[in-house]
Amino acid sequence: MYWLAHQQMDRLTATLEDAGYRIVGPQVREGAIVYDLLADPADLPWGVEVEQGPGRVRLRESGVAACFQWANGPQGLKPLVFAPEEPLWRVERDGDGGLRFRATLPDCPPRAVIGVRPCDVAALRLQDRHFLGGGAAPEPHYASRRERLLLVVVECGHPASTCFCASTGDGPGLREGYDLRLTELEGGCVVAAGSAAGRRLVRTMGLPEVTAAQASARRALLARARAAQSRRLPEGLVEGALFRRLDHPHWQGPGDRCLACGNCTAVCPTCFCHRPQERPSLEGESERVRLWDSCFTPEHSYIAGRVLREAVHLRYRQWLTHKLDGWYRQYGRSGCVGCGRCIAWCPVGIDLTAETMAILGEAS
Repeated sequence: MYWLAHQQMDRLTATLEDAGYRIVGPQVREGAIVYDLLADPADLPWGVEVEQGPGRVRLRESGVAACFQWANGPQGLKPLVFAPEEPLWRVERDGDGGLRFRATLPDCPPRAVIGVRPCDVAALRLQDRHFLGGGAAPEPHYASRRERLLLVVVECGHPASTCFCASTGDGPGLREGYDLRLTELEGGCVVAAGSAAGRRLVRTMGLPEVTAAQASARRALLARARAAQSRRLPEGLVEGALFRRLDHPHWQGPGDRCLACGNCTAVCPTCFCHRPQERPSLEGESERVRLWDSCFTPEHSYIAGRVLREAVHLRYRQWLTHKLDGWYRQYGRSGCVGCGRCIAWCPVGIDLTAETMAILGEAS
């Protein structure tokens, strides 16, 4: 492990630029921390911390010269690999008036994302399972973005009150799945390389090795972050646990409060529901577009002339049972990585952990 002082953060960005990467990093935008192209490390959220609770997100000055003292923003990596809207193919007329189908793949420059959280690395692995299919039949639009993505992960030393990654096994520390890993301490970051590309970058930066005190401080920080998490998913959350309780009366509770707005599915780093849309033109050409969708919309369960899940509580049940139960059959684990975004960005503050505890008969 190596040491990158705060005042040397431009060494990291310059090295990434010289290696041909377009840099994406967290920045303050309209009261939230979001990913955007990063022109200067001074644009990182220096001295900012985030207060998060059910239905509540507030930024405030921390008074500390640090840029990663926050848990997460509304975005994960999902928008960078699974675009909210993108064309899949076009129908065009040739010179003789015939129709030709042409696939449209995105033009993706290599991108390095700074500030990725361990929970989002876990979510990316699930997205990979879904869209890359184990390598057998990869979805080409996702694959073209994914293969050009370099991950600069920041271990989470300051979890929000909505975080529960410790109970899902996806944080706050990270052992694999990254190119570079940063752990922010006072004065700088402990850096580790987790791939051949990461090792090349570290050698180029010429960083000094960490001291024993810095390595110890990293371990202590992660231990405190793990102990600080008060929310959790129940230990009884296994395959079939929720499906066996489809008629539980508590499903009506979140259904009465839920606005069916889809915020939870939009900010969830693992949700992948989408729908196709045809966009025809009078000239006879058309385009098929893929759009993000949500199981909270009535159209999502529209089949053969009727909506199967008309009541909102049935849509909430569909989301939770698929996310926390059905995914075991598909991917061998829950679809939740403990990021807590669905709790913080729900307008009415519905808490996934509390609702799951109630359904499974555990006290929250």
